[in-house]
Amino acid sequence: MRFVRCIATATAVLGASISATAGTAVAGIENTAGTTLTSRYVALGDSYASGTGLSRQQDSQCARSALSYPALLAGVYKSSFKNATCTGATTRSIWNHQRGKPPQANSLAKNTTLVTLTIGGNDIGFSEIIATCASRAANDRNGSPCQKHYGDQLRQRIAKLSPRIGAVLQDIKRRSPRARVVLVGYPSLLPANGADCKQESVPFAKGDIPYLEHTVFQLNEMLRQQAAWNSTTYVDLYAATKGKDMCQPADKRFIEPVLPLSAKSAHPNSIGHLVMAAVIKRHIG
Repeated sequence: MRFVRCIATATAVLGASISATAGTAVAGIENTAGTTLTSRYVALGDSYASGTGLSRQQDSQCARSALSYPALLAGVYKSSFKNATCTGATTRSIWNHQRGKPPQANSLAKNTTLVTLTIGGNDIGFSEIIATCASRAANDRNGSPCQKHYGDQLRQRIAKLSPRIGAVLQDIKRRSPRARVVLVGYPSLLPANGADCKQESVPFAKGDIPYLEHTVFQLNEMLRQQAAWNSTTYVDLYAATKGKDMCQPADKRFIEPVLPLSAKSAHPNSIGHLVMAAVIKRHIG
């Protein structure tokens, strides 16, 4: 998902050591490298699936990386693979052209056997929210100006999005009746305590950090509910990545901070995608 249109590509420095969780993920991926779960895999979704900001980009228009969680899963299961993910995608992108690409749903077929989907963040306006909250924090570093601005709007956006997520899941099942459909939630982006964040890298007011963190939680809970209502596997990345948010040191975080602005800003880094792939793999295999 893209957060600020003017973001330019930059290289982020990863720590020399990785967390125990990431180490476990590496072992989990490697232990099943020879396993074949599915032969026809389609990945749908936004930049949290495409791998925006990562190296080894394979499609500049949609920022698809060979290090993204769908590409890692395809390598593990040695499956035929159609990657329809695209940075900036919304639920509209499932059925409509985006960035000159055909609708993502066009990649689905009757014989598709696995579908992963990460969607919803752009629908509720993550890009706009980050820009607005950063701007309003400039004059109120310790308060909660962003929460005062939005009030209950973000919860309402999530509620409005809910039936569209259900419609997407139903359409996937209609187009690919044999497929295992996996709805992937969003990782934890921020800590519960704003005091843990440095303004020079995460430019939000301290009082807004819990508000924004809870918004991601609410979005994930809606996705979980829709998955349950539509007999779809839900993968909870939020719980699996708690404590590895953008406010953590470089050698511990799975999400890159907002500043300095780059294609990676507020997106999972390469270790984050590896962990995401391992968590998803545990759910589907």
